Amino acid sequence: MAILSEFKEFIREYKIVPLAIAFIMGIAATTLIKSLVDNIIMPLITPFIPGGAWQTAIFSIGPVTIGWGAFLAALINFLILAWVVFLVAKLVLREEKVSRK
Repeated sequence: MAILSEFKEFIREYKIVPLAIAFIMGIAATTLIKSLVDNIIMPLITPFIPGGAWQTAIFSIGPVTIGWGAFLAALINFLILAWVVFLVAKLVLREEKVSRK
């Protein structure tokens, strides 16, 4: 039973449960933000994309085809996620500023 107590100590010491909760919340936030980008932001941008089909918007240079519509959606998704992570970190990790004398 020593291995079981070592496992419990491992779970406590490395805070595995809060890490798992944060991971699950991150997945949920990613899904929510992807939906925001796909269903709200990109339809607002669609009128400015030739043909109106933003997910399939492509740019061709000879035999090379660049799917910039899907990339644009992924970029916006990333920027929103990065901003949310920044805000959460700023709120959660508030540190007192060091004052110089």
